[in-house]
Amino acid sequence: MAVLAAGPAGHGKLLTVHRELLVHHIGNTRCLLDNLLHSGYFSGEDAEIVRACPTKPDQVRKILDLVQSKGEEVSEFLLYVLQQLEDAYVDLRPWLSEIGFSASGLIRTKTVVNTDPVSRYVWKLRQQLGRDSRFILCYAQREELPLEHMYTDTVMELVGFQDESLGRLDGPAGLLDRSSGVLSELGETVLVSGDAGAGKSVLLQRLQGLWAEGRLDAGLRFSFHFRCRTFSCFREGDRVSLRDLLFRHFCCPEQDPDEVFAFLLRFPHTALFTFDGLDELHSDLDLSRAPDACCPWEPAHPLVLLASLLGGRLLGGAAKVLTARTGTPVPRRLLRKKVRLLGFSPEHVRAYVRRMFPGRGLQRRLADHLEASPSLCGLCSVPLFCWIVLVCYRHFYGVSDSCLRLPECSVTLTDIFLLLAEVQLDRTRPGSLVQRNTRGRAETLRAGRDALLALGRVAHRGLERSLFVFGRQELRASGVREGDLQLGFLRALPGPDEAQPAYEFIHTTVQAFLAAFFLVADGSVGTRDMLRSFREWAPPGRAAGAGSCFPPLPCLGGRGAAREEPWKSRDHLQFTNLFLCGLLSKDRRALLRPLVPAAELRRKRRALWARLSSSLRAYLGSLPRVRSGGFSQVQAMPTFLWMARCIYETQSEKVGRLAARGVCADYLKLTYCDACSADCSALAFLLHHLRRPLALDLDNNSLGDYGVRELRPCFSRLTVVRLSVNQITDAGVKVLYEELTKYKILTFLGLYNNQITDVGAGYVARILEECRGLTHVKLGANKITCEGGKRLAVAVKNSKWIVDLGMWGNRIGDEGAKAFAEALRNHPSLGFLSLAFNGISAEGGKCLAQALQQNTALKTFWLTKNELNDEAAECLAEMLRVNQTLEHLWLIQNQITAKGVAQLAAALRNNTGIVEICVNGNLLGPEEAKVFASEKRIVCS
Repeated sequence: MAVLAAGPAGHGKLLTVHRELLVHHIGNTRCLLDNLLHSGYFSGEDAEIVRACPTKPDQVRKILDLVQSKGEEVSEFLLYVLQQLEDAYVDLRPWLSEIGFSASGLIRTKTVVNTDPVSRYVWKLRQQLGRDSRFILCYAQREELPLEHMYTDTVMELVGFQDESLGRLDGPAGLLDRSSGVLSELGETVLVSGDAGAGKSVLLQRLQGLWAEGRLDAGLRFSFHFRCRTFSCFREGDRVSLRDLLFRHFCCPEQDPDEVFAFLLRFPHTALFTFDGLDELHSDLDLSRAPDACCPWEPAHPLVLLASLLGGRLLGGAAKVLTARTGTPVPRRLLRKKVRLLGFSPEHVRAYVRRMFPGRGLQRRLADHLEASPSLCGLCSVPLFCWIVLVCYRHFYGVSDSCLRLPECSVTLTDIFLLLAEVQLDRTRPGSLVQRNTRGRAETLRAGRDALLALGRVAHRGLERSLFVFGRQELRASGVREGDLQLGFLRALPGPDEAQPAYEFIHTTVQAFLAAFFLVADGSVGTRDMLRSFREWAPPGRAAGAGSCFPPLPCLGGRGAAREEPWKSRDHLQFTNLFLCGLLSKDRRALLRPLVPAAELRRKRRALWARLSSSLRAYLGSLPRVRSGGFSQVQAMPTFLWMARCIYETQSEKVGRLAARGVCADYLKLTYCDACSADCSALAFLLHHLRRPLALDLDNNSLGDYGVRELRPCFSRLTVVRLSVNQITDAGVKVLYEELTKYKILTFLGLYNNQITDVGAGYVARILEECRGLTHVKLGANKITCEGGKRLAVAVKNSKWIVDLGMWGNRIGDEGAKAFAEALRNHPSLGFLSLAFNGISAEGGKCLAQALQQNTALKTFWLTKNELNDEAAECLAEMLRVNQTLEHLWLIQNQITAKGVAQLAAALRNNTGIVEICVNGNLLGPEEAKVFASEKRIVCS
């Protein structure tokens, strides 16, 4: 197609030459008429002439005729309007770019009025989401906090299908990055998972706010936000179309909804969908029997629309972000990437304190108190609990910089939620605006007992059926009054019936707390009913089946999974158990005595204590045991952590001693249990009551330095401490040094894949020197350089008891290798040493080889992934002619050629002790490797 340049006199001619192109692609004549009228180029009579034309093409032709008749300036203005209103004339973008149109200075001074339905709808969406995301609703329904002032990023981690870490993610905008962390190009959905209170909902709120402010990808023109639990409000027979789901149940265009919907269908990649709380979705609808929704105009059940949106059958190519609790299964075929929220790091907690408390002196005192209280530090790693803790501090202890009174005793999660209840009840109580409330907690709870019981009855009935959204009828049936709705425990949300809102608790943990309060304080609840939620602690193989009170929900499970139960998260029941233990603890007797008869309290407390101890014994007794390394090992699961949390919540030494008797294994594995620092105080509370030594394996969790500090009470019992892959820094290693050297019973220390530097390596060296029973140390994949390597090598040299040392994946280099060479010379006990992946070159390799000529203890030596060459191989060959005790030598992925391998092979003629020399991954071709095929001890592939 020949293109005519738009010169000083060419704009009208452009309209003539490309007349049919314009007639074909201009569908919105209203925008053109509005702008021509607003600029004064058209009169009202001109507009009426255009509107009188029967069809859109005829109207376009009439506009072009009138514009060209009015001269070049009007023709140029018409082109300028087409260029500025991109959404209205999206099909003309390539043509405008091709002709290279650029308006003159005079035309650019003209105002372009955007009356395009798509643009107006985008503006309306930005206004609505901007308002919705501007404030965080505080606990009192009347108080809102600006999101911009309160939001703090949490630690976000990209993970693979097996939840393996793929690196950190910076900020909410990274969720929409189409390159990093992609697991499947065919997947449509970004899954954000995290524990209760990890900040999933607030993260989506922040994402919506960024979109509303235009700070996300400019190509995202639409944004739709849904709470998954609202899909539970629809009845099984309800049917809606995708158009109605978006426009009737979210935001309706002010004009021409058909045109807006057509644009969305044509350009789905311009839309962002966020779905919050998949784990809170509850429905008996069997999606495996429902047809897929592939047509955007045909009505279907809203859950079918949800599944089709997430799977890409509807609006394929749109950006979709879904949040769910940790452990909520989502089919792989839906996923584009997975993101795990890890909560607040210590830096995040400090930043959050700074945001909530402006005075520097106050910040410092509060931070010092949190540092000195491990249980609160653990709670504050969860953003929701951090918020509750700080809000309660602010409410009860004042915010003036001159005085901050802090509690002296240990504060449990039950304490925090009791404070929360008191805050809510106090804020609705009439009183002076200037006089501080002096009513005690017991009096406050007694005054609000009826309201708490009614809300607790709703909460309990909901948890029994996994319901989190309630209608007015359900609230009235439980005795909830109108005033109770204003306490702040419930918040309104749009229901399926627009005339009657639905209600939800502000968080699932609040629902669990109120349910526990109801079970304790209601006299009609017997011990059997009170302990019903403890069925989750049944030994493996007994919890499922007919005894479960949760109907299966095969949503999104695909064909053939009709009766499976995909939503396996039971955190709401576990929190109910935890709060039961806290409310029935001895410390709460005085608080609950005005609410519950003393005899009933004693009866419920005795029943709970008996169930706690028996459940722990039955659970651990049901787990399989493995004899390994002289230990009877048992692999516990997250259920054990919940048991420990509940025992800790009682704050009862008697309960702790009874429960500790149930720990009958001497090696407790809690690997991959999603344990956090808050769990360590619970574990320590339980394990310090043991009367015998214990091996504790907490590898692959998220304990951090706070977790190490919280384990202090039980270090006197631990002979094995495994804390690999736990984000531990030098500060945590310092705590280990201070505690482990007090008791000197340690035999195994595992700190692989943490964040330990040379400073921490120094602490480990001191542990090795002072703990004379320590035989195994694992320090691989840390940040130790030659200085830390030298310090450790000296400790190894002085240790006559070390048997196994793993240093894989550090950076000790040749200087560190030389220090280890000196340690190896004549060492009497070290049988395994890994210096793999440490940047060791030929110089360091030669020193190690020479030292091994004077060593008769080492059996296995790993030098994989270093920079050893043929020169180092020659020295190692000389060593093998002398050393007859080394059995395994790994030289994988170095820079050794066939020449070096030949020297090693030749040395084997004089060595009968070596079992294998692994040289695969070196500079050895397939044909060269065949030369050594006859020597079975040389492993080339």
